[in-house]
Amino acid sequence: MENEHLGLKPELLMDLVKMKMPFGKYKDSILCDLPVFYLEWFKREGFPDGKLGMLLSTMYEIKANGLEDLLKPLKAMK
Repeated sequence: MENEHLGLKPELLMDLVKMKMPFGKYKDSILCDLPVFYLEWFKREGFPDGKLGMLLSTMYEIKANGLEDLLKPLKAMK
């Protein structure tokens, strides 16, 4: 897939468009739909451990660098 050269695995990107936030103010929101200020808060305060933290960190980097268009085709597939 074209995103692999960026170090992004396709299954990771699919998780971003399918997985829901399991807690907090945005509980049940799809990770890719979380507002950037919420992701910035995690960046300042610390991302959770494990897969969720890795996904939130990745989503932060995608939004901070204006790369949301990477996810549009995947959102259409889900």
